[in-house]
Amino acid sequence: MSKSLVIVESPTKAKTIGKYLGKNFVVKASLGHIKDLPKNDLAVATDRDFEPKYIIIEGKKKLIGELKAAAKGAETVYLAADPDREGEAICYHLREELETRAKNGPAIYRVRFNEITPGAIQRAFEKPAEVNANLVNAQQARRVLDRLVGYKISPLLWDKVRRGLSAGRVQTVALRLIVERERVIRAFQKEEYWTIDVQLNGKKPPVLHTRLVKRNDGNLEIPDQGAADAIVAALGGAAYVVDSVLTKEKKRNAVPPFITSTLQQEAARKLRFSVKRTMMLAQRLYEGIELPGEGSVGLITYMRTDSTRVSAEALTEVREVIGKRYGARYLPSSPNFYRSKKDAQDAHEAIRPTYANRAPDELQGLLAEDEWKLYRLIWMRFVASQMMPAVFDQTTIEVSAAGSDGNRYLFRATGSVPKFDGFLAVYEEGKDQKDDEDEELKNRLPQVETGETLKFRSMEPEQHFTEPPPRFNEATLVKELESDGVGRPSTYASILSTIQEREYVKKEGGRFVPTELGMVVTDLLVESFDDIFDVRYTARMEEELDGIEEGKIDWREALTEFYGKFQKDLEHAEQNMTDIKRMEKPTDLVCDKCGKPMVIKWGRHGSFIACTGYPECTNTRELTVDLPDVDKVGFTEQGDEEYCENCGRPMVLKKGRFGTFYACSGYPDCKTTKRIGDTEQKKADVPLEEKCPVCGNHLVLKYGRFGEFTACSNYPTCKYVKQKTIGVTCPKCHKGEIIERRSKRGKTFYGCNRYPECDFVAWGKPLSEKCPECGGEYLIEKWLKAGPVAQCPNPECKHKHPIEVAEQAPAIAGS
Repeated sequence: MSKSLVIVESPTKAKTIGKYLGKNFVVKASLGHIKDLPKNDLAVATDRDFEPKYIIIEGKKKLIGELKAAAKGAETVYLAADPDREGEAICYHLREELETRAKNGPAIYRVRFNEITPGAIQRAFEKPAEVNANLVNAQQARRVLDRLVGYKISPLLWDKVRRGLSAGRVQTVALRLIVERERVIRAFQKEEYWTIDVQLNGKKPPVLHTRLVKRNDGNLEIPDQGAADAIVAALGGAAYVVDSVLTKEKKRNAVPPFITSTLQQEAARKLRFSVKRTMMLAQRLYEGIELPGEGSVGLITYMRTDSTRVSAEALTEVREVIGKRYGARYLPSSPNFYRSKKDAQDAHEAIRPTYANRAPDELQGLLAEDEWKLYRLIWMRFVASQMMPAVFDQTTIEVSAAGSDGNRYLFRATGSVPKFDGFLAVYEEGKDQKDDEDEELKNRLPQVETGETLKFRSMEPEQHFTEPPPRFNEATLVKELESDGVGRPSTYASILSTIQEREYVKKEGGRFVPTELGMVVTDLLVESFDDIFDVRYTARMEEELDGIEEGKIDWREALTEFYGKFQKDLEHAEQNMTDIKRMEKPTDLVCDKCGKPMVIKWGRHGSFIACTGYPECTNTRELTVDLPDVDKVGFTEQGDEEYCENCGRPMVLKKGRFGTFYACSGYPDCKTTKRIGDTEQKKADVPLEEKCPVCGNHLVLKYGRFGEFTACSNYPTCKYVKQKTIGVTCPKCHKGEIIERRSKRGKTFYGCNRYPECDFVAWGKPLSEKCPECGGEYLIEKWLKAGPVAQCPNPECKHKHPIEVAEQAPAIAGS
């Protein structure tokens, strides 16, 4: 009897599914997409209904031959890629390659499941379906849209700014949000305001801390010290009488189980994981982890979802867990249900453990550290989502005082006391910043009665200043993108990686700061393509992609509408986009070598000051200014307050192999240099929620010679430093994790975290993918002119294949 062939994306997923299907099935992996648009050609016929021209991905021909051979002898072929647009496109292209004109060819079916468990697999194979053409069209429309934008705009950036730059349909909008937030911060004018707090004693402790909120029943603003001093003087010797005491019960409901975006946000807040790392770890938990005595086990449901729906079986199981672990009073009379977003795909489920009764403590030591942390976060959130609300007693005390100026002043204090912890016994959602609820929980109130006169203790007028909005971190940027409807959470990891890899933004203290290059590129693109890279327009395009997926919109019609406008903008940009490379801005500086005027120019590493006598005079100086704002703010030379201790010339900032440093502007006549740390205040450590596994103190984000790193706050007593893992199991010992390390000279390399027990090292970044040709344990990431590839490290094996990343800029003839 012939066996059936099942094709999935990854070897790990194949191994897990194969265990459940049994001996009548052969499970093979496609290793992701097998077809894509070629890298060095637009491959979209804009004059023929945007027909894309797909080719076999380099390095996949041998694999496809093996799959065809396996399908030839199979009774049935089941395509079991992930249940989303990308998975559907993989299945569509597999079906194209495997279909045969022979009448006796195998039947080809599509199976979908949201979790890799015996029950879910069995149900999927009992009801096989066809490839969903609408899902394929939605994926194809997105791919063509991104290709048109990337391949049409990127050459403009190469010509006007710098070679190797790229523009992306969603990537540029995310960058625009960061740049616009930065401009708001820089333009922010702080405003002074004052608060007045009064401490009072009742008959019993504690002290009552109140704040002035009203004057004569009207809200009160205190703009400056003069106004504050007048109020303090008016309240001298006043009597403070309790106006009212109001206590009410306040409920706080549990939060929904995770969807992709909320998982990314919480993992960033609580675990300090990047979006990319979160998705990589979640993928491993979904596809299967080797557990002793069980083999490969899928531990969570599919991690790319925007639905909060939970299956009836999972609800029954988690309610049993809550009743046994926490007691009947924590269990609602009926399950909690949560409303998904209006465009959510409710065919999917929320992200949850495949088995709620598999508690995190059972898996500690069996999973890698970061895998366990993420599983624990998902488990706690899911269990908490089906528990009773937390209940608080919230008390508000209002106290009045008659001022000598004839005004009546009202002071208020609010505090909350936990009455029943409910879901908070398991999980509390993280916050990007503290709110009134946090302050209320900290504020303990005394027992007082209406009409009671309180004893004055002290008065504290305090000056404050308004603050600009904070820069985005990964969690808040994901939240902003999702709330604006820009992109999809499954794409956020690649978007955030790309804008950093292109050096459009950098991270400082975990927050995104646009580079000069990022601001220049944003300004040029918004100047010429303001509508295309508009938040609302991009959100509308996402809605149209959803409409294509639902079969309501024809994908070709959507592209025709987009391309008509895009082509007009493109033609205008080709003629009118500012040429940064050739632009010069005058300054008041005079060259100290030849006496000619100096101008601001744009070079490979950004803007700089150069002599107009070039090429006869090659004198240059460095500059710190955002080029588009030169007309508004003038310019500032870097280090204009630092002077060389040897020759007296100004010191300027330069970049070297170990980062930025001060150097004398008189180079090469004077070669004096100075480390940044010698002149600038060291950045303060940033406290983290995570605890040190060695001593239990909090970890902090530190800044060293080679950038950010995480270490124990109890240094030097505790010298624990958290290793930077890349999410790959050591291919040599199969126990440790690969970590990023640096040599004494600052060069990055990769090694096993079990060193010296395991001596595995590699200069290239290892990938958790076996070589399909020689069977080697891993491949390494290499960057070639054509783009990134996965290459076998075995010198006798020449295998390499492209890695799927965000849209690359096209090769340009003559480059």
